Amino acid sequence: MENSPLQVLTVPTAPYPDQRPGTSGLRKKVYVFQSRRNYLHNFIQSIFSSIDLRDRQGSTMVVGGDGRFFNPAAIEVIVQMAAANGVGRMIIGHHGILSTPAISCLIRKYKAIGGIVPTASHNPGGPDGDFGIKFNTANGGPAKEAVTSKIFQISRTIEEFAICPGLRVDLTTLGKQMFDLENKFKPFTVEIVDSVESYANLLRNIFDFAALKELLSGKNHIKIRIDAMHGVAGPYVRRIMCEELGCPVNSAINCVPLEDFGGQHPDPNPMYATDLVDSMKDGQYDFGAAFDGDGDRNMILGKRGFFVTPSDSVAVIADNIFCIPYFQHTGVRGFARSMPTSAALDRVAKATKIELYETPTGWKFFGNLMDAGMLSLCGEESFGTGGDHIREKDGLWAVLAWLSILATRKQSVEDILKDHWLKYGRNYFTRYDYENVDIDAACEMMEDLEIMISDKSFVKQRFAVEDKIYQVEKADNFEYTDPVDSTISRNQGLRIIFSDGSRIIYRLSGTGSDGATVRIYIDSICLEDTCRI
Repeated sequence: MENSPLQVLTVPTAPYPDQRPGTSGLRKKVYVFQSRRNYLHNFIQSIFSSIDLRDRQGSTMVVGGDGRFFNPAAIEVIVQMAAANGVGRMIIGHHGILSTPAISCLIRKYKAIGGIVPTASHNPGGPDGDFGIKFNTANGGPAKEAVTSKIFQISRTIEEFAICPGLRVDLTTLGKQMFDLENKFKPFTVEIVDSVESYANLLRNIFDFAALKELLSGKNHIKIRIDAMHGVAGPYVRRIMCEELGCPVNSAINCVPLEDFGGQHPDPNPMYATDLVDSMKDGQYDFGAAFDGDGDRNMILGKRGFFVTPSDSVAVIADNIFCIPYFQHTGVRGFARSMPTSAALDRVAKATKIELYETPTGWKFFGNLMDAGMLSLCGEESFGTGGDHIREKDGLWAVLAWLSILATRKQSVEDILKDHWLKYGRNYFTRYDYENVDIDAACEMMEDLEIMISDKSFVKQRFAVEDKIYQVEKADNFEYTDPVDSTISRNQGLRIIFSDGSRIIYRLSGTGSDGATVRIYIDSICLEDTCRI
């Protein structure tokens, strides 16, 4: 503990007009945070000011990021401002590193009022890359729209922020550090915790680790390849998959977190996870998986690179959910998918008579259903899958879920998918992304498109694709009424739904750092025998 109390300062500042959080927090280019005076400080103060002072005083918060460039500098500012804003204790991952699933786990474990996550998820890193700040609330999940709107409103009128600039935290040493602050009766406590252990313990209580160890390192073990893409998942893969479950160390690649992700785009899809895709092609590995920068997204591959779409992945897990011991004990309360995600999950829900929820994009909508005890498993087409053990999507959880299915069914990934298609039919799903589009032009296009599909004459129109006819049954701008609190989320994407259930979706995305991203989703359903293989 410092000998003399540390000074708390109130610093004048001026607001910025562009600090509206998107689907997953505030994301900008690194240079924005570095070059604009107090840009980071303003947003962090806006987060703290959005929390009632009585709730802040003496409270616990969690902090940890994905290790990208500017992470240590941001954490130092966050801790200094937390102390000045009345927070009593900060739980921080060792070296400032925590995966997004681990953050959610720790918030719930320590009953924290929330967590601040320096991450831009699957976006590129490094000095020329992206940086972001996400705020998770007391349930461990992303802040709801009412909270992010409040943060944005505060950021537009902010005049000052509180900071304790002399507070220096050692992120390299596990344990407690205590600091006396002027005009504070109790010392400010920082606790540096093992980044992996609490989260690993949570997974031990969900999966049958003995069965997984037999699958991965027993007499008839399968060969797997795991790519952490130089993101935060690396230490979790090594500790859990290699040290505990017995995978050979050389089966896990790119496991050292790097501030620029090795110059790669840490997005686990076939375009960017090329190291994994290339290594799977020759058939020496039975199972492959990749994770994104902050460890919440995943990609699943079978032998010779057989690709499992995220929409199919959540449907297969749903159909085999009792391969996971956790659900044998808790039962299954409901399934959910984001609106753009294919309807593969819907048919599993119908067959198993389990409630299905279709939500806007954003994990916060799933979290609300989970908190109400209405949801057990959910997924998004953007490579996110998770259960109700935390309130974030969870890449490693999804991989262990798949391995649990392989251990139980003793089939290949490809055979499991083909059996699934035989049983339920197949969704051919594609997403097209148009990035860094002029925002005004993108909005104008969406408005024109909405006018077109809203015309009464559009419904019942027929479109021919080769020898198949698609007839429009419904067209709208997706609107969601939350069944828990009746809040309404409007303008969530334009839907064209055809009579056979196939769909075309147009949506503006909120996870980029520059310009607008227009996403077009094609979800074509085929129930004929020729489509099922």
